[in-house]
Amino acid sequence: MPFDKIQLRLKEGLMIDFSIQGIYPPSLQALVDGKVASRIHSKDASLYNFSEEAQDCAQNYMGWATLASNPPSPIEEIQAFADEAIAKGLKTVILIGQGGSTQAPMTLTKYNKPDSSYIAFRTLDSVSPVRVRTIMSQCNPEHTIIIQSSKSGGTIEPSLVMKAVREVLAESLPVEDIPKHLVAITDPGSNLEKRAKEEGWAKVFLGEPTVGGRYSALSVFGLVPAALVGMKLSSLIESAREAEALCAIDDLDNPASNLAAFLFDTYERGRDKFSLFTPKRGRVLGLWIEQLVAESLGKNGLGILPNIEVDSLVLREDPKDRTVITYNTKTDQWDDRQNFNHALEFIDPAIPQMHFKVLNVEDLAAHFVMWEYAIAMVGYLMKVCPFDQPDVAVAKAEVLHILAEGAREPEFVEDGLAEVPIGKVEVHISEALRDKTEENSLDAALRALFGSIEPGDYFSFNAFLPFAGEGRREAIEEIRHTVASHYGVASCLEIGPRYLHSTGQLHKGGPNKGVYLIISADEPKDIEIDDDRAQTLGQLAKAQASGDFAILSSRGRRCVHVHLPDNSAVSIRALAKAFKKVVYA
Repeated sequence: MPFDKIQLRLKEGLMIDFSIQGIYPPSLQALVDGKVASRIHSKDASLYNFSEEAQDCAQNYMGWATLASNPPSPIEEIQAFADEAIAKGLKTVILIGQGGSTQAPMTLTKYNKPDSSYIAFRTLDSVSPVRVRTIMSQCNPEHTIIIQSSKSGGTIEPSLVMKAVREVLAESLPVEDIPKHLVAITDPGSNLEKRAKEEGWAKVFLGEPTVGGRYSALSVFGLVPAALVGMKLSSLIESAREAEALCAIDDLDNPASNLAAFLFDTYERGRDKFSLFTPKRGRVLGLWIEQLVAESLGKNGLGILPNIEVDSLVLREDPKDRTVITYNTKTDQWDDRQNFNHALEFIDPAIPQMHFKVLNVEDLAAHFVMWEYAIAMVGYLMKVCPFDQPDVAVAKAEVLHILAEGAREPEFVEDGLAEVPIGKVEVHISEALRDKTEENSLDAALRALFGSIEPGDYFSFNAFLPFAGEGRREAIEEIRHTVASHYGVASCLEIGPRYLHSTGQLHKGGPNKGVYLIISADEPKDIEIDDDRAQTLGQLAKAQASGDFAILSSRGRRCVHVHLPDNSAVSIRALAKAFKKVVYA
């Protein structure tokens, strides 16, 4: 029977609230009959027996399913460490990491904020020298804790950024005092654990190896940063525990099963993307959902694309390839709430929609659990292993190869951009587009790229650029919006290297429906690093952009990579001008 609204109360003041419009989820009964929820809770890897590799992977990575009811992490130890640090005058927490190590902490801390002057939380999931300098200039090292978070302990971005940060710290702290400000979060046996213990870092927290990065919100990777900004972990865990109990029941009212059925059944009808709408404060939650969904399901030529930061005006008419998921989240600004509600009024009611509500930070813990269970269920229905990320590993290997051997030469070099004499612009064109490019010019490359767009495609703007500084972000947003509004396709603004550990899996392993523009730039004021793999942060960023392009091209994707001589606002605005010239020609 179709249903319009389900409201599940976990306890007083805590609620999962959602509705589905016009959709009957036939897979919901299949999930209940197959006892999928309870089998996930019992870590039954045979759910994924559609291949030997998938079942083996599931056997090793289902520890997340009971993190709330049976947490392996020493909750009391985490809370005690955080309380002591706060009592000693902690003012800033800087988290260095990528992907699953950063998304949940960013969401929790953004939502918490009882007092913005209390403890500042900053995330360094970028290798941009501009970003590194900006973050470090905003803290007093004497009252700062810097966390290096990496399950493997060897992820290249956190390793090199930590080296750069330590160089900055050495300018104001005695070298022997620096380890007292460092915390490591990693899996047992990693090189990071070994180094941190040898150097005498303030604390080493060890994760659970059976919990993958994007499922680690309620592990030490999410809980340590949460505690350090003043959250009480007992409240988070209690909320998660109640949600876990609901999501583990084989029942038609299971919120995770309903979300899974909505995503899968609309996917089966050709709606392989969903647009996520939240007020401003909730947008960081979108980044967490984006990674969980795209990286878990985007493989074997299949996948569902989460589309965040969406302009509702592009959905005034049903594009037939999308659903809509909204989050009514807490916001302190009256105009934010009004703008959000007004934006939703433009969405065509023919588009299937699901609505959620999150009122406080404890609610988030419940929604983490619901989404994790739901995506594991969708993987079961799609016959896709939701716990691996094979194409992320391939991209990492390509980056190391480029750092060692150098990148392929560009197809051509253009002098200036959009009639602006900014210097030499390098342009790479993927194999799928070379025969469609009439001449060696950026205009021709962009015409070939946009001319390949078909109904059901999406545009991904993969930007290895800083957002800081007047005019940069506006120009970047203008490029994305120009393409989305003119061609009527879903558009994504992906920030490198963050997306390489998120939607990058879908880009390479999912269906060939993406049209990709990669932008990178030389760093006028780079940061040198004493490392065998890369000499500067700028060199690493260019290698990552080149590596992403190389793998996308080898997979038959439609892709153009433009490397600018600098990342100034002038250069990026010139790029936006070039885009508009081509799009509106």
